[in-house]
Amino acid sequence: MAPMSRRRNLAARAGAPGGLAALSVAPAAAAALPQPDAGGKGGTDPGPRDPIRDAENPDILNPPATDHGTLPNLRFSFADAHMRRTDGGWTRQVTEREFGVSKSIAGVNMRLVPGGVREMHWHKEGEWSYMLAGSARITAVDQNGRNFVDDVGVGDLWYFPSGVPHSIQGLHEGCEFLLVFDDGSFNEDSTFLISDWFKHVPPEVLAKNFGVPASNFGHTPDPEQRYMFPLPVPGPLASDRVAGNGTVPDSFSFRLLAQAPVRTKSGTVRIADSSNFKAAKTIASALVEIEPGGLRELHWHPNADEWQYYISGQARMGVFGASGDARTFDYRAGDVGFVPFAMGHYIENTGTETVRYLEMFRSAHYADLSLNQWMALTPPELVQGHLQLDDQVMQALQKTRHQVVPA
Repeated sequence: MAPMSRRRNLAARAGAPGGLAALSVAPAAAAALPQPDAGGKGGTDPGPRDPIRDAENPDILNPPATDHGTLPNLRFSFADAHMRRTDGGWTRQVTEREFGVSKSIAGVNMRLVPGGVREMHWHKEGEWSYMLAGSARITAVDQNGRNFVDDVGVGDLWYFPSGVPHSIQGLHEGCEFLLVFDDGSFNEDSTFLISDWFKHVPPEVLAKNFGVPASNFGHTPDPEQRYMFPLPVPGPLASDRVAGNGTVPDSFSFRLLAQAPVRTKSGTVRIADSSNFKAAKTIASALVEIEPGGLRELHWHPNADEWQYYISGQARMGVFGASGDARTFDYRAGDVGFVPFAMGHYIENTGTETVRYLEMFRSAHYADLSLNQWMALTPPELVQGHLQLDDQVMQALQKTRHQVVPA
């Protein structure tokens, strides 16, 4: 039976009366499932069990023999996150509460319908974003009264520094985007909303502040109606440019896909940090593409935890945590991965289509160290004395870094 047909069959049986319980008493059915007995170790699992989840995580059910010890869970899926739905779109978040290891970065996946507005707001955390689908209009005003407005599409980034007020509105086709915040304890329900503030200021104070009669106030909609809400799709970008005190000196948006990538035989890497996206002071990032069979080389990051978001494809990541600890995890579109600071790791394309994922770091600058390059630039006798490698391996070492290597 083809894998997808088997999955559908198992899912249907699991949903039938007595479904999963039936798996525990049907030897033939149990034998058809992935089993934790690779290499003759472990024995079978007769159930109860979740066969779909087991099939999605083969390197957890049957870890490589090199896995050892204990590392925390380094995978969480947006599919397991609570979905908040409104008239203007939907949103879901993966923070430290959902993904305990992620204390430095939190993520939000958001969809706005055509014209849908993420209310004018600000927050304590810096906000970085990658546009996944569609297009949006973003606005902001900085502490010097300089304003910003731009239209962003697929592959574009934006970054709003902490405290800077901003808004997001879906254009004709609506949009979906990933938001990343520089604090794992971020909560999207705790942002400072303009309607929420208006509701909690006495009308006479508003009147004094704006220089108009108090009767003009007291009609603000409930903030629950304004978190994400529909408005007409805005007109041309020029029509929303407001003359004022000038524009922000460093653009809050960045065309990542317009950047020439670092290209290898089996993939590409595009990096955005404060060196080329000057506004992005607290989040550095890379968009990585790995072709089938390719590998994001063995490496580590010397400056920050790594927070990942998988856009497409199928991959596995092996993480080395020192003291003999190592674990392997499997990822698909919509999954979040995490690598604690300084831990060695690789990402391998295990599917038939391009793996595309984002790497994010709470840092102004992107930095990584290559195992291959480190060995190549170290006296060879010293390397051989440690690892007892033969001449073929030593001659293959690369002094120039290749972030994605072929099969």
